[in-house]
Amino acid sequence: MPTSRGRLPSSVVAAIDASSYLGIRAGARSGHRFIAVWPIVVNGRVFARSWTLEPDGWYHAFLADPLGTIQVGTRRVRVRAVPARGTRIWAAIERGYVEKYTTPGSLRYVRGFKTARRRKATVEFVPR
Repeated sequence: MPTSRGRLPSSVVAAIDASSYLGIRAGARSGHRFIAVWPIVVNGRVFARSWTLEPDGWYHAFLADPLGTIQVGTRRVRVRAVPARGTRIWAAIERGYVEKYTTPGSLRYVRGFKTARRRKATVEFVPR
């Protein structure tokens, strides 16, 4: 299914939106394993925000090499990670986290995703 304006296929976006976790692997030729992140879909666009911001973590790996792969279910899609900027999109992503992750154990992370340093560590996954 073709994408419009650099967006992932709607079937992939719908599956990500319905899932609590998204597998990601940073780097085009990475031998690293997939790790799970909390995805958020806003207006048909897929985002994730880093929690730890470790220098050797996924966010910094994508900054060094923006190409990677996402996995939803058994489907793998090659992507490019693009830093998400702007207070409107950051706020929409935060609303998405509040609406999607509602368990008592999730609330600490939902609140923590609102900090300035984590806001700046938001990426959008687009097809490559």
